[in-house]
Amino acid sequence: MRNILTIMFTVLSLCMNAQIKLQPMFSDNMVMQQKTNAPIWGEVEHKGAMVRVTTSWNKKRYDAIALANGGWKVEVTTPKAGGPYEISIEEIVNGKATSSLTLHNVLIGEVWLCTGQSNMEMPLAGWGKIDNYEEEIAHADNYPRIRIINMKHVISPQPRTSIEALTDGWEVCSSKSIPEFSAAGYFFAVNLQRSLNVPIGLIATNWGGTLAESWTSEESLIQMPYFRDMIEKVKRMPNDPETLKQQYEEEERAYWQEVNNSDINFREDFPWAQCDFNDSKWNAIRQPGKIEENGLSGFDGVVWLRRQVEIPTSWEGKPLKLCLGPIDDEDITFFNGKEIGRTGIWFAPRNYDIPANMSKAGTAYIAIRILDTGADGGLTTDDGNVYLACGEERISLAGEWKYKTSVNLRDFPPRPVNMAYNPNLPTVLYNSMLNPLAGYALRGAIWYQGESNTDRAYQYRELLPLMINDWRTKWNSQLDFYIVQLANFMKKASQPEESTWAELREAQMLTAQHLENTGIACAIDIGMEADIHPKNKQEVGRRLALAALAKTYNKKVAYSGPIYKDYRIEGNKIRLWFEHIEKGFAKGATSGSMTIAGADRKFYKAHLRIEGETIVVWADEVAFPVAVRYGWANNPDGIIYNSAGLPMFPFRTDNWEGITSR
Repeated sequence: MRNILTIMFTVLSLCMNAQIKLQPMFSDNMVMQQKTNAPIWGEVEHKGAMVRVTTSWNKKRYDAIALANGGWKVEVTTPKAGGPYEISIEEIVNGKATSSLTLHNVLIGEVWLCTGQSNMEMPLAGWGKIDNYEEEIAHADNYPRIRIINMKHVISPQPRTSIEALTDGWEVCSSKSIPEFSAAGYFFAVNLQRSLNVPIGLIATNWGGTLAESWTSEESLIQMPYFRDMIEKVKRMPNDPETLKQQYEEEERAYWQEVNNSDINFREDFPWAQCDFNDSKWNAIRQPGKIEENGLSGFDGVVWLRRQVEIPTSWEGKPLKLCLGPIDDEDITFFNGKEIGRTGIWFAPRNYDIPANMSKAGTAYIAIRILDTGADGGLTTDDGNVYLACGEERISLAGEWKYKTSVNLRDFPPRPVNMAYNPNLPTVLYNSMLNPLAGYALRGAIWYQGESNTDRAYQYRELLPLMINDWRTKWNSQLDFYIVQLANFMKKASQPEESTWAELREAQMLTAQHLENTGIACAIDIGMEADIHPKNKQEVGRRLALAALAKTYNKKVAYSGPIYKDYRIEGNKIRLWFEHIEKGFAKGATSGSMTIAGADRKFYKAHLRIEGETIVVWADEVAFPVAVRYGWANNPDGIIYNSAGLPMFPFRTDNWEGITSR
């Protein structure tokens, strides 16, 4: 009989609980922001029902009346950090409780949103495998007062009120729960907890490869004319993915047809491919190699490559093979003015046959028309994969080529966008992965994003502050916001260069400097040349935490590397002043990434000398300097640190037009 009664009581409890619906962020193990009025909301079955929320820390009751859709909301007063506590919720109809539930093991502390693209999403294990990940995962058992919740990838053309999590709700940090969570977020929390000794809650909502405009609401983003047409398209999206796909394919074909038609060389005779074409005024470029790392930083469009090769007498009249490795993205390749092949797949190796009747002893001309549709471009392979062959004999084609661009995609409207399940459409991630969270009481947010916006770095100067203020409006709170400045990536820069990544870093710094309650963490020294996902997320989290400890929690800690403040021209030298040098610059600083230019805007690698709290910069080639740049490259060399071991932020003293300013 006792067993039957127990089963009946359990079933009755489950039925009662099922009638109260809560979002995943309201669950057992949750963390609520301390010392605030924290909203709690949900749905009940009966409209007009009274919903009573009781908090164990003060035994106080908070009542609300359910709306017509069953929705309700209360604000509970939270104490200083502590716990665990319980929160009970009851639905009361005609004076009787028809359903109830209790949230257990609730902590009060500091709650942070972790968001951005793949470098924020990057887990300790899984596809991330950060430095020493197995050891770090084992140590996670030491931090049970860190609590985590991770949201699913979902897009929506319209704002949603519900959100989906990867788990049933909040989890206690442990070696079992942490492996697939944001590594940057986790180490941020570890450092905060060590210093503050309070519970830390982390809400992760991120998606690799996504654009900042996807995380911004329509109400704010519509203020930027660039996005208005696409926002309207998003709002009118049909539900049928097949229709969206067909529409995209038609628009894509028309777009590339227009691009090709604008190339004066895209005609039957292809003048730039001919043997008698004079390319003496073309610039030189090293191939194979990504063109963005060899003089064409940030370029997308059509570029022509040409070079000569001497054909031995012994090869005359024999079939040849031209091997170029993979080309990013599409190519048409010519030998002595005649097309020998074309490929429209970026990762496919190019191995083109040259008939015996085209093989003549003496000088031959190879020309390649490359259409770079985005990101990397050029002969993206190793030296050994680029050659001309006759049987087993080879002539290497690695080295200097001539190049000239004929079409720049910046001169065209934005490319058509595939609207079918595309997380990079404006507003769609805000609608689905942020709007349902809006209002949950937070201390602030940490943001690691920007890699996907580098081609529009100047626009990011407006877009990032717009997004931050958008969130603050939606949360009705002056959320503290901390940015990870983009890490170094791609080939080390041996010479001064223009850089879309440098311009994006500048946009991030300008946002941090001009927007209240906003900070930035430098990562210019912890990136990786061949991997866009740095493995040292421990240091990313530590530097974010240092910034938060100093600016949000008023701790007296060194939290920033040197930040450029001012300069003065002194004859053939320039003297620079900085903030945040602490007790001085670290010993061993070299010229590294310092470059200097005169009025001709041509930069040269500079010498430097540290004099007290200033740095003096000069170059033998520049008699009358007017500008200095530091770290102005995708992957600069020679980082300067302050006495606290924190790296100097990249900067420039000039305001000359950038490559993404159009």
